[in-house]
Amino acid sequence: MAGIDNDPDAAMTYQANFPRAAFWADDIRAIPTTALEPLLSATSREPLLFSACAPCQPYSRQRGGSPSPSDERLSLLLELTRFLRHYQPEFVFLENVPGLKHSVSSGAYRAFTTELTALGYDYEAQEIECGRYGVPQVRTRLVLIGSRIGPVHFPRPTHGPNAFATVRDWIGPYEPLAAGETHPTIPNHRAAALSDLNLTRIRATREGGSWRDWPKALLPDCHRDFAGFSDVYGRLRWDRPSPALTTRCISYSNGRYGHPDQDRALSVREAAALQTFPMDFVFHGSLNSTARQVGNAVPVLLAQRFGEAFAAHVAPEPVRNAS
Repeated sequence: MAGIDNDPDAAMTYQANFPRAAFWADDIRAIPTTALEPLLSATSREPLLFSACAPCQPYSRQRGGSPSPSDERLSLLLELTRFLRHYQPEFVFLENVPGLKHSVSSGAYRAFTTELTALGYDYEAQEIECGRYGVPQVRTRLVLIGSRIGPVHFPRPTHGPNAFATVRDWIGPYEPLAAGETHPTIPNHRAAALSDLNLTRIRATREGGSWRDWPKALLPDCHRDFAGFSDVYGRLRWDRPSPALTTRCISYSNGRYGHPDQDRALSVREAAALQTFPMDFVFHGSLNSTARQVGNAVPVLLAQRFGEAFAAHVAPEPVRNAS
């Protein structure tokens, strides 16, 4: 097991939670392809899975418009191809926002899938709703899975559209917390502070509501004559999935990230729970850094379901007793 990331806080988080794993805390563009050889030579008999999630921000619908051709993040996905050519892992897993596939200006997705085919991979790609795999969010993602040892298929969904996991399922048990407070014993159960004005605003917001609940005197100037962005300054609903978490998932003013009934936004721990991280996975760094790591993560349950699909693909057929 190994990881690559040039964010120092993400590196600290990874190494603290997986102390036996190798890690390269560097820009992937600066890492020689051969750098992984000492690690992989020791496990060369085991099937390899290479997983990548290039920065999604250039392709996100929230940023609006098309990514700038000069954005250096657009080509990062293609860095994976040189590692695929060199090591030829049995499996590939890619997760990103759907905009990656539909972006015309970058061409990275088309170039990547062309390279997969040239290297002999069967691959399948779908836009999936993460709630179908137990994640308590309305979160649509593009997932690509590839295999060099025969076609591998998407796992069967575990949740029907009328039985999605909810906010209550995942954050209901956490102890109450005030805005700006850090819980003394629950890791990462820390909430951002709110100004006096925003405290007044959230107290005027019902569960599942937003700035539309407020008297006109509380509205920001940008909302007085504008009906859009209904989710900002919003509270979550207890018995529904949350909206997709972003890197600003603990900010009351940047989405429907207000706690359903406490006068604050989500804590980092609660946001991590909605990404289905277990309690013993601890994030390191500042408040904003830990929120960014949570928002950028692949939901744990989603990754688990696909990991199980890869494992089943290489598992031997069960031995049947002769009749």
